[in-house]
Amino acid sequence: MKSLQSIIETHPFFKGLDEPYLELVTGCASNVRFNAGEFIYRQDEEADTFYIIRQGKVSLEICQPGHEPMVLQTVSEGEILGWAWIVPPYHWKFDAQAVELTRTIAFDGKCLRNKCQEDHGLGYELLSRLLPVVGKTMDASRLQLMNVYGIKSSEGV
Repeated sequence: MKSLQSIIETHPFFKGLDEPYLELVTGCASNVRFNAGEFIYRQDEEADTFYIIRQGKVSLEICQPGHEPMVLQTVSEGEILGWAWIVPPYHWKFDAQAVELTRTIAFDGKCLRNKCQEDHGLGYELLSRLLPVVGKTMDASRLQLMNVYGIKSSEGV
């Protein structure tokens, strides 16, 4: 059976991270599973975790009262879920719901923020790795909204 650190260090998100940083990050990690239909987090709740999806699928949704939820993006095996834990005021921007049985490695955001405050090099490494995740979520949201409102890509949003 692989150790948590060996799983983390071979994941593309953490690939090339220095050994001392891997140890710090692993100290904030745990295995977590979610059943199909279970919410991993809800919009506006405190954001205190991010996840590596090891198995399964999760839909990122936005829901207005009185309307059906709109799926903005689906993340699956190998992808990162959640970035609001590092952006003040640390609240989720979307709902995240397991579409099927989902196994993850969960990282305690408060633990990581404290470690990043103590070592700005770690903070830089994590932030530079998270920015593409944020960009991907924003791109997916933009494309979904363009689709909903019938906007062609040449019109822009």
